[in-house]
Amino acid sequence: MELDELLAKFREYSQQDTTVLEYAWNYSVEAHLEQKRASGEMYFVHCAAVAEILVGYKMDLETVAAGLMHDVLEDTKIPHETFRKEFGDEIYALVAGVTKIETLKFSSRDEAQAENWRKMILATAKDIRVIVIKLADRLHNMRTLNFLTREKQLEISHETISLYAPLAQRLGIFQLKSQLEDLSFKYLHPDEYQSLLAKVQLRYAMSEKLLEDFKTGLEKHISGTQIPCRVLSRAKNIYSIYRKMLRQEKPFEEIQDALGVRIITDNVINCYALLGTVHSIFKPVAGSFTDYIAVPKMNLYQSLHTSVMAASGEVIEIQIRTEEMHRTSEYGIAAHWRYKMGEKGADRHLDEKLNWLRQWMEWLQDLSSPREFIESFKTDLELDQIFIFTPKGDVKPLPVGATPLDFAYIIHSDIGDTCIGAKVNNKMARLDAPLKSGDLCEIITRRNSAPKKDWLTSVKTAGARSHIRKYLREHGQLED
Repeated sequence: MELDELLAKFREYSQQDTTVLEYAWNYSVEAHLEQKRASGEMYFVHCAAVAEILVGYKMDLETVAAGLMHDVLEDTKIPHETFRKEFGDEIYALVAGVTKIETLKFSSRDEAQAENWRKMILATAKDIRVIVIKLADRLHNMRTLNFLTREKQLEISHETISLYAPLAQRLGIFQLKSQLEDLSFKYLHPDEYQSLLAKVQLRYAMSEKLLEDFKTGLEKHISGTQIPCRVLSRAKNIYSIYRKMLRQEKPFEEIQDALGVRIITDNVINCYALLGTVHSIFKPVAGSFTDYIAVPKMNLYQSLHTSVMAASGEVIEIQIRTEEMHRTSEYGIAAHWRYKMGEKGADRHLDEKLNWLRQWMEWLQDLSSPREFIESFKTDLELDQIFIFTPKGDVKPLPVGATPLDFAYIIHSDIGDTCIGAKVNNKMARLDAPLKSGDLCEIITRRNSAPKKDWLTSVKTAGARSHIRKYLREHGQLED
């Protein structure tokens, strides 16, 4: 990509003066002049590609400039203070946030990895744009992984699929998450990837007409309702199909919802009206309906999901959502950054989206062992979740495997600390028994009761673990 192209794409969505962007481009070219990538290309090609990805997410000028220069502090001899004076505190903070800590200071690679993640999350908690730059950087590195050794490919792909892709999903950036997963899968399991890719392509070639006919029939029925909407075809990413095959222990041929359409409309009321219309035309598959509008996922993803039987006998998954929900599901937190540029309708959920990150950071600060930090990090990134009801009918989302103790702490730390028992579906249950989606859980407390040390092995969430540790430490039952 050339500078003119980048500026033209940026100006399509922003009125910001691009002088700084031009300066950042030339500064980065100069700083990396002597460096080359493993492919033999000039190193700056990577910086320009990261900036192009960020412009694709319509990020603001400071983020794109930081993307162009994201490796300047890490890979060149330019001093931090010189860079700060040149570009100001905001761009400096973004670049410093994605700069890795020197691994020489640590006794093991594990420790170094944990500290680098801890540093990045800390910077991200202050400014979410840090993680968006880091994800764009990782995406381009994954696209050019073929130039590295097999050992390096496996190491980077494993880190990508276990940490970067779940983080993109947790931030709701599904488009990026899918690309990271499929690229990692390609290197981690090359034979399975190629085999599945061929099957998916063949199915889509055979199903293209079927999907087109289904869409035409659907649009014809919907047009009579006068509800404004558009219908899009949707392809599931290869890795998610692979995961479903493993989870359900079925071959590809028996995985039914690899085909799907999205119906995008203007408001929530119309989402439910369209669901009624769809179910009146096509036979719904029993047990396939999920309402993520009434109960959003932990990353605030919202959509109605249902599967129906097409006239051909194929099962087709339908997702129904508003334009705002669609934008969020494609770009996640990146879609909400533009309020910085003074656009109307600042996202009311942005603070909520950032609060889990800030709170999470506080919990993770509590963990002393790097391995425990990374394990807690992975656990809290898991988006497979269950929905548990309180006796008053409130719904609380928790990760799969969460226990009544996790539930107690998600209600309030005082409830957790004084918990002595739990009833699940009106029967007494063990505090470490895994809960199931739809369970009704009632926590029994006693005023002077207190957390026990063995609770640390019973809880799954970082929040519960953090509260238990804090209490035990304050009462001399746990050493730092």
